[in-house]
Amino acid sequence: MAAFKWTGAILVLFSAGGLGIWSAMQWKGRLRMLETLRQMIYFLKGEITYSRAPLAEALERVGKREPGPLGGLFEAAAEGIYMQEGESLQEIWKRQVMNLNTDSGPIPLEQEDLEQLAHLGEHLGYLDVDMQERTLKLYLEQLDLTIDYLRQNQREKCRLYTSLGIMGGMFLVIVMF
Repeated sequence: MAAFKWTGAILVLFSAGGLGIWSAMQWKGRLRMLETLRQMIYFLKGEITYSRAPLAEALERVGKREPGPLGGLFEAAAEGIYMQEGESLQEIWKRQVMNLNTDSGPIPLEQEDLEQLAHLGEHLGYLDVDMQERTLKLYLEQLDLTIDYLRQNQREKCRLYTSLGIMGGMFLVIVMF
């Protein structure tokens, strides 16, 4: 009977510690994904502003540069524009952003990040190049604020999550005995 107790205690300790480590990895993953998104938005801004490429073509070019879920988002939006099924760019973009979390499995972005990204599509496509550039600049400023916050608090939060996971597991083990 004591062997089961010890086995359970070890499992609880490892799972709680694993949960803390997973939370820290989510923080780091969110930071990496937002940095990648920022780079892609800069590329998109360049395609629209300097190349004067149509939005669908610009989205497709930027999407092909980045493998992964974000590249897929840009390519799927471009494909939706090319298909011209009577949807506005805003509807296409929003649908693709909301599918981002389901199509490629869970991603480390929070709901707030996805809402800001979906909101970006409301102002793209139908405005002139200058307004699109300003819209992208505004989104980049919001993104920079989020990235700065994540960077400044990364070390502290990751340690906190890991420590809380391990300490929470120890607490549960003590309570079980």
